[in-house]
Amino acid sequence: MTPPHTDPSGLLTVGETAARSGVAPSAIRFYERKGLIEAQRTAGNQRRYPVWVPCVVRVARLAQRAGLTVRDIAAALRDIPAAPTPADWARLSEHLVTEAERRIAELQGVLADLHTETKRCELPGR
Repeated sequence: MTPPHTDPSGLLTVGETAARSGVAPSAIRFYERKGLIEAQRTAGNQRRYPVWVPCVVRVARLAQRAGLTVRDIAAALRDIPAAPTPADWARLSEHLVTEAERRIAELQGVLADLHTETKRCELPGR
């Protein structure tokens, strides 16, 4: 059975990539401009994406929700080859989770400082 796309090269259009990623086509173009994904161009200058690109987009969206910046995600993706293997995905996952956990710990410290500071503000004469 062949994948449900129309491009005979096996690549996905912007719309197909967006649908498989669960995002709008404008998000696909945004991630491309930011260097997270790369398109091949047809003779008619239309974008075409490898079938693994929707996974990159889904992972990037989750990493953003965890507080990572697009720049952080792009840097992590630089080490991922074209046609990533399960080991490549595992390495990316470990890197992104470690970075998200570091940011969570940093935010927990900020919250503790905020709590301490607001307690100080409750004291008379401050």
